[in-house]
Amino acid sequence: MQENQKPEQQKSRRGFAAMSPERQREIASQGGRAAHQQGVAHEWSADEARQAGRKGGQISGRKRSNGRDEERGIIL
Repeated sequence: MQENQKPEQQKSRRGFAAMSPERQREIASQGGRAAHQQGVAHEWSADEARQAGRKGGQISGRKRSNGRDEERGIIL
């Protein structure tokens, strides 16, 4: 709920937020299939996937080791 709204004026869930997680996945899957059929979907090369995995592992490992996200200065 937003701060400037009265408690009885909660925002109604619309669009994807109102859908079940299963329905959201179904729609996203259809979009992914359509993108591949049109040839506009990104397909990871083995090297790109390796670099992304390494980068994610470094970030999550650093957060665990010192409890601080150095890049953004956030204490976890």
